[in-house]
Amino acid sequence: MEAIAKLNNVPTSPRKMRLVADLVRGKKVGQALSILKFTPNHGSIRLEKLLLSAIANWQAKNPDEKLEDADLYIKTISVDGGRMLKRLRPAPQGRAHRIRKRSNHVTLVVDSVEGDVTADIVESNEKVN
Repeated sequence: MEAIAKLNNVPTSPRKMRLVADLVRGKKVGQALSILKFTPNHGSIRLEKLLLSAIANWQAKNPDEKLEDADLYIKTISVDGGRMLKRLRPAPQGRAHRIRKRSNHVTLVVDSVEGDVTADIVESNEKVN
């Protein structure tokens, strides 16, 4: 049983957030939390909170299962572009340059390892790292 958590309009560019999301994609939840805790990037704080929210959503969906026995991992994490705030910055000789302040939307799906296929993917991920 999977659980989804979404984070909308994060005031960080999607490119910077994808750098952090790539670090935890496919990892087990405990390992992903420790990676996010010690990553100095700005987006890691928000992704850590989002992951904790996804875990809480999973617990709400599965009240009779224990979190320790579930062996959760990050099934998918996607970072999409959000709204863009357009501002003007003064430039020489009376001109103006457009500044685009980007934001992003993050969608995180947490699932428990049940089938052989997903277990193989998670195990091969651990061997590589």
